[in-house]
Amino acid sequence: MRVLVTGGAGYIGSHACQRLLHDGHHVVALDNLFRGHREAIGRLEGLATGRIIFVEADAGDTTRVADALEAHEIDTVMHFGARAYVGERVADPLSYYRANITAGIGLLDACAAPESRVRRFVFSSSCATYGDPPEGLIPVPETCPQRPTSPYGRTKLQFEEILRDWSTARARADRPISIAMLRYFNVAGADRTGLLGEDHDPETHLVPVAINAALGRRPGLTIFGTDYPTPDGTCVRDYVHVEDLVDAHVRAIDALAREGDNPVRAYNVGIGRGYSVREIIDSVSRVAGRES
Repeated sequence: MRVLVTGGAGYIGSHACQRLLHDGHHVVALDNLFRGHREAIGRLEGLATGRIIFVEADAGDTTRVADALEAHEIDTVMHFGARAYVGERVADPLSYYRANITAGIGLLDACAAPESRVRRFVFSSSCATYGDPPEGLIPVPETCPQRPTSPYGRTKLQFEEILRDWSTARARADRPISIAMLRYFNVAGADRTGLLGEDHDPETHLVPVAINAALGRRPGLTIFGTDYPTPDGTCVRDYVHVEDLVDAHVRAIDALAREGDNPVRAYNVGIGRGYSVREIIDSVSRVAGRES
């Protein structure tokens, strides 16, 4: 396939590009480099000369995206481009609506252009669309009521609804498109070759923060919240390895290709077992040989 990956120079997007190249596909990585890293694409270019193209543009730049879709005969879009920092999403919600919804609509306009060959669209959504699941509903199923409690979760849910409406309109216009929406909680890890990994600035994710603290790259790590109703009092979250998450996105593409025109599917992605903040810190301490 010929795949456009938005946010292709970011953490998850670059790993998706790597996997798609490994599988023999042609990739266009699109990123505005607001938080993505051009050097990540450079590393991938060394793996697959001629099969990955980088386009520096915003996903919402309809003209630039439409040109890229046409020039590279794109048939599939994987949409990772979004903003996702916890504190930032509350302090500046309008930037999240612009990046996660307005830009997303611009991307769909490009995909809907008469010259577009896009027939599959995979959206990297979030389990934040569920908000606080009802008590006892763990692991969270796809049928869980979606009641987001943050601006970020609301942007993801609203774009899911936009995709459903867009799919219906496309079917009525006899231009069907197949859509998959993947919802997940926390992503961690790096590809097993060590070529890519997490590189956020500032780094706020628990696993890399704990590792940096263990390596002495930061003064320490503070646990916020020790009175949760959990065995050790710290928050429990589901963590999925970035390679497993990317594998799920690739499998979603394959499922859309098999199922034919116009399905809209939603999948939760996780390991089905949560780990507490304390468990993560203790595991890092054990591997690093340092007391937490």
